[in-house]
This record gives sequence, C-alpha cells and structure tokens, in this order.
Amino acid sequence: MQSLWMLLASLLFALMGVCVKLASSLYTTSEIVMYRGLFGIVFLFLISRIHHISLKTRMPWRHFSRGTVGTVALWMWFYSIGKIPLALANTLNYMSPIWIAAILYGVAWWHGKTRFTWGLPGAIALSFIGMVLLLHPSISPKQLPVELISLVSGVLAALAYLQVRQMGLLGEPETRVVFYFSLTSAVSGALAASVDQDWHTHHLHGVVLLLFVGFFASTAQLAMTRAYRLGNPLFTANLSYTGIVFSSILGVIVWQDQLSLLSWTGIAVILFSGILATYIHTRKTLAIRAN
Repeated sequence: MQSLWMLLASLLFALMGVCVKLASSLYTTSEIVMYRGLFGIVFLFLISRIHHISLKTRMPWRHFSRGTVGTVALWMWFYSIGKIPLALANTLNYMSPIWIAAILYGVAWWHGKTRFTWGLPGAIALSFIGMVLLLHPSISPKQLPVELISLVSGVLAALAYLQVRQMGLLGEPETRVVFYFSLTSAVSGALAASVDQDWHTHHLHGVVLLLFVGFFASTAQLAMTRAYRLGNPLFTANLSYTGIVFSSILGVIVWQDQLSLLSWTGIAVILFSGILATYIHTRKTLAIRAN
C-alpha cells in the first residue's frame, strides 16, 4: 500500500506548518524557505549516499521547472501560514488535488479525449462553494490578499505535483526529485533574502524551529513523492486531505484557533468535493484506458 506514504506526508506537513508559523515571528519567509532548502540539500545528500543513489540527472530542465514552480508555491504557502490561522492556510493550499483534477480534465476535454459531463465540473464548483463558506467569516481588506496568496499556492502546488508524477513515470527517484527541489528553494530563498537585506540573527529557539521545518518538510516531500510515484492516484489524493484535519487539530491545540461553524462547514465541503473530484476523474481515466 504505497499510497499510505501520503498519510505520513500529511502529518509531517502539518507539523512543518506549526514550526513555520512559530518561526515566522523570528525570520522572514525568504529566510525560512532558504533554510528549509539548505536542510533538504544536506539531508537528501546523506540519504543518497546511504542508499547509493546517484544525484546525476538526465532531466535538468524538468528539475529546474519543477523547482521554480514548487518554490514559488512554497514561498506563498509559508507566507500565508505566518499571517492567517493554520487550518485556513492549509485548507486553501490543500485544494491542489482539486486543481489537479480540473487541469487533467480540461486538457483531456480540449484534446477530445473525454466528453463534457457535469460530474467533475460539479464537484469542482462544489469545492468553490466550500471555499466561499470557509473564507466568508474572515474576509477583510487585511486578510483577503493573504488568503488569495494561499489559494494560488495550491494552484502552483498542483502544477508541481503533476511535474513530480511525470518525472516519476520517467524513472526519476524521489530522492533526486526532492534534492533538486531543495537546491532550487535554497538558492531562491538566499537571493530573495539578499535583495531584502533583512537577515536575522540566530537564537537557540529559532535554530531548533528551522531544523524541525527542514526535517519535517524533507521527510514529508520524500513520503509524498513516493506516494504519487508508486501509489494509486485516487487513494493518494484522498489521503492528502487528512492534512486539513491534522492542521485543524494542531491549530486548536497550539494557538486555540477558533473557526466559526460556517468555516468548519466550508472545510467539510472542500474535503467532500475533493474526494468526489478525484474519484470521478480516476474513474473516467480508467474507463478511457479500458476503451
């Protein structure tokens, strides 16, 4: 059951979110992205040496493209985590499987590989209703831009996941994929922090948080990449939504986040529509292959 790696990845990403939110009061987003990447470089290099996996790749431009898209998504996600409740930021980001289903369905329809039906578009529309329910109680001139940034991060993450899956199908191991993503995020974060000229001094508390961000992020990336590369796409995508549950519980425990009943209803609708969308898309894909 390779898809079960996604369950572990979701928990680790939720724990990473907690550490990012705590670290955001000590460091800029660019710094956190950079240190997260630096940890990943060292961690993945050691993993590759232990398991005798070469880091030499035949697809540098694919890694560059995946790393660029993924780093922008990561920066936007980290930024939103520091500004709005954890459950809200992660729910908007975790809409990425819905975007994946929408993108794949749109491409298939455009190329005439599937006929238009209301099933998948209806599930996607339902997810937007859930998003409105989630955002409505907290919409304000101050928070709305951050919420939109978090939403866009989910769209970009969907594109990055599709790139990860494509590289996996071409035989690229998850260790190499995550290594080059870490390299791209470290370089990008360092360049952005240098432009801002806003470096912060380190204290033990901050260093520990950064180490946990790097550890949780790197191990979660490995587990997620393995799940998407080897697992059942439907089961894997559905398991990714457990991250919303983990984040909601951690937000209540650590910060006593109080979301309204309308917000919780929105989260539930997004969860249901996401599972429905991935189910419909996978069923259509299997039917097309059977024909």
